[in-house]
Amino acid sequence: MNEPMTGKSLNCQRSIESIRLHLIKQFNLPIEQVDTMLPSFIAILGTHMCNLENALAANNPLQLGRAGHTIKGAFLNLGLQDCARIACIIEEKGRQGDSVTDFGKLVDDLRLLISPVLE
Repeated sequence: MNEPMTGKSLNCQRSIESIRLHLIKQFNLPIEQVDTMLPSFIAILGTHMCNLENALAANNPLQLGRAGHTIKGAFLNLGLQDCARIACIIEEKGRQGDSVTDFGKLVDDLRLLISPVLE
């Protein structure tokens, strides 16, 4: 859990299909409903990512922890476990007020992982 997935990114089509299948299975939703909801989920994920980046720019570990918690939940709801693990690190270290953790790298790793989905 301490080693972010540096250098990897999600394949957009594979990721969207993975998210779609996760939502169908996890929440027992019909594919039509998932396809209707998916653009909103992805837009909200983009908003959460912006909030995380704003907290990073503010250099506020506690705010980063809160934003990390929020985006972690979104990742878990979408079945993006690798992203959720990184967000969990941000959440825990931020809430501890950690000044040693390289939050910039963690946020960059998340951006790299999810950028294909957000495009």
